[in-house]
Amino acid sequence: MKSIQDNKEEEKLIRAKKRVEEIKGFYIHLTIYLIINTFIIINLGLQNFGNDNEFWSFPTFMTPLFWGIGLAFHGINTFKKNSVFTKKWEERMIQKYIEKDKQEAEKYK
Repeated sequence: MKSIQDNKEEEKLIRAKKRVEEIKGFYIHLTIYLIINTFIIINLGLQNFGNDNEFWSFPTFMTPLFWGIGLAFHGINTFKKNSVFTKKWEERMIQKYIEKDKQEAEKYK
C-alpha cells in the first residue's frame, strides 16, 4: 500500500512531466512557425523581387501575423505570464460553484 508521501511524490512527478510536455510543445510550435514563415516570406520576396509595393502588402504578412498571435497566446498559456486563468483563479471558481450548488440545495430542504 502506498503512503501519502509516495502519492504526493507521484503527483509531483506527473505534474512535472506534464509541464515539460507543455514547454516542449510550445518550442516545437515556435520552431515550426519560424521555419514555415521564413519560407513563406522568402518565397513571396523572390516572386515579387523588384516590386516593393506588393511585397510589403498586408497579404504577404497575414499568415505570420495571425499565426504569431496564436503563438503568443500559446506562449502566455505555457509560461503563465500575466495569465488570467491561473491555478488560484481555477480554485476560486471551483469554490464559487460549490457554494452556489450548496445554496441551491438549501432551497429545496
